[in-house]
Amino acid sequence: MKFDDLDIPDRLKSSLRSQGYTDLYPPQEEAVPHVLAGRSTVLSIPTASGKSLVAYLAILNSVLRGGKAIYIVPLRALASEKYEELRRFEDLGVRVAMSVGDFDAPEISLERFDIIVATSEKTDSLLRHRMSWLEKVSVVVADEIHLINDPGRGPTLEVILSKFRMINPDVQIVALSATINNSPQVAEWLDAEHVSSDWRPVPLREGVCLDGRLSFSDGTRREIADSGDPVTSLVEDCLSGSGQVLIFVNTRRASESLAKSLAPVVRRHIPDAKEARRISKALSAEEEEPTLIGKHLSTCMKSGTAFHNAGLSNAQRRKVEDHFREGKIRCAVATPTLAAGINLPARMVIVRDTGRFDANYGFSAIPVLEVKQMSGRAGRPKYDSFGEALLIAKDEEHASFLMENYVLGEPEEVYSKLGTEPALRSHVLAAVATGTARSEEEIAGFFEHTFLAVQTEVAYLREILERILDFLEKQEMIRREEKGALRATFFGKRVSDLYLDPQSAVTFRNALSKLGKRSDFGILHAVAATTEMQTLYLRQRDYEWVEELLDERRSELLIDVPDDLAQYEFFLSELKTAALISDWAEEKSEESIERRFGIGPGDIRNKMEIAEWMAYSMDQLSAIFMKEAHPLIEPLVRRIRYGVREELLDLVKLRNIGRVRARILYDGGFRNIEEVRTAPVEKISALPGIGNKLALLIKRELGQESGARENIDTENGQRRLSDFPEKRAR
Repeated sequence: MKFDDLDIPDRLKSSLRSQGYTDLYPPQEEAVPHVLAGRSTVLSIPTASGKSLVAYLAILNSVLRGGKAIYIVPLRALASEKYEELRRFEDLGVRVAMSVGDFDAPEISLERFDIIVATSEKTDSLLRHRMSWLEKVSVVVADEIHLINDPGRGPTLEVILSKFRMINPDVQIVALSATINNSPQVAEWLDAEHVSSDWRPVPLREGVCLDGRLSFSDGTRREIADSGDPVTSLVEDCLSGSGQVLIFVNTRRASESLAKSLAPVVRRHIPDAKEARRISKALSAEEEEPTLIGKHLSTCMKSGTAFHNAGLSNAQRRKVEDHFREGKIRCAVATPTLAAGINLPARMVIVRDTGRFDANYGFSAIPVLEVKQMSGRAGRPKYDSFGEALLIAKDEEHASFLMENYVLGEPEEVYSKLGTEPALRSHVLAAVATGTARSEEEIAGFFEHTFLAVQTEVAYLREILERILDFLEKQEMIRREEKGALRATFFGKRVSDLYLDPQSAVTFRNALSKLGKRSDFGILHAVAATTEMQTLYLRQRDYEWVEELLDERRSELLIDVPDDLAQYEFFLSELKTAALISDWAEEKSEESIERRFGIGPGDIRNKMEIAEWMAYSMDQLSAIFMKEAHPLIEPLVRRIRYGVREELLDLVKLRNIGRVRARILYDGGFRNIEEVRTAPVEKISALPGIGNKLALLIKRELGQESGARENIDTENGQRRLSDFPEKRAR
């Protein structure tokens, strides 16, 4: 079927043609009639089979008829990708926005847009702020809905889909998924049509590599030159045929070491060594503050290799992704996070590791679904006539295991992760605070419409809900009134609006009650003690210095040292995390932080974004419990944001001026923006690390119309959480 044959507006057909779309893929042909008829649909098909376009057609078909849509994604990187793709349709007159952060902002301006791309957590935050325009949403797209199985992201996605169905029973939900065994059950929960297929635009051959012999699921085999190392042999084989390789390993350290070790092999196959050196040099030049991991990445890029993991900064990860898509990086080694939805296909995918360490379960096998997600990256539409996904076997017995369990295995069923008390606490409070449920019976009724209720006994669910309501009442976040009525207190509403775990709010309330003299470290430790922070792992060599830190700072702490040994270990992890935040806010270099804490710049940014959010939340709660704490906490919030001491808080309001350049300006005699404004451009440009170009940009920024200073203060000086990551604890 061709797009011209669809019952859609002519201008939409024209826009699709201009973007190169002509024919529907078979799974699209089956799904499109459902979505164009306004029916909810669950689409469970392989990677690159056209799921997104089906969702776009559902959105545009509704929006061009006066509807409004929200496209929900699990990751910020995926939000940026979908936002850019949907903006291609702006020639039709639709307005597209992206919203991925600032959980304490209602974002009224979003009402002006037709299509909003948002993370699950941001969408949940908007629902908690009771935005009236959400009632006008006619289409909700839930991308990667199989992540409902994820303990971190799953509960939030599940709850917001249930809320949308309650707000508007006629809302059309389009749920996109990788192939999972119980996708019909998901469709039944959503009262949706079910479309499932194994079809792919580029055929995929999945198999196992052992001693240079590749055995595929269809019974075919082929031999490759065996260099003694299976990964090196496969990379050489693929690159010699002008393909690109994506390798998945189970740790960050492995991704870096493997990318480095493959450099001599890949270097022989890069088409333009000069271009490789250029992008390597550009990566280093763009870093305001050099980091160890950045240096390692730059070195790899010279040879056409790269690694991709959570230790990289967002900018570094984007560079790897962009250069890989452009073919400038021929081989990328990644941890499995890259498999979660980012459009980065390769001719060959190698899954080197099918096991990993889990803090709760030790070393365990990874799920089949995850391997299928990785394998699905093989085969580049428009570039390759086939894709190959290979697992690495150690011996014949291991090869048989991999073939039977992974290559020929079926992806697991997905299960709701909403049923734990930590996951439910926040969502139960939000249901009461927003008026979604006004009584105990309505609370039970709401959660009986979740996916959890499809998979668990109602009596068990009600028992958990009762315990949570008891906790919220005891902590004075809700009140039970006559006839089972429930009402959120001001404290409870504020906790819900802040998108804060109620347990973390209790931690802050208790800490504020002990805050006497100024104690930045005590506040930072309270921030690190929240469930959202995900404390740093304690290495063996950390115990000595962390316990010394405890002895040194004990009098400043706002949380008592526990007597229980297991709790004490966790307490030390919180102290280490507080020390990380403190080092950042005290302007310790990223390289020294990397060495001391064993983490990369991406980890640092991630922790600081959450720390700023937690410190801001503590500051907001101080308005209820201890107003005197505000002058202590508020500057600390901004110091965490920028990674500076207090004297630099004015200078970092300037665009293009981060913690390093702000310190250069300050040490060069410029104490505030006004002194920069009145100084000759030559004096500013003479400072090391500034230069004429940046000095001119600064002067141009400060030399705008009268009131420029006020604009800077408003735009940059106020707290902004637009870069906050998805909340992982939901």
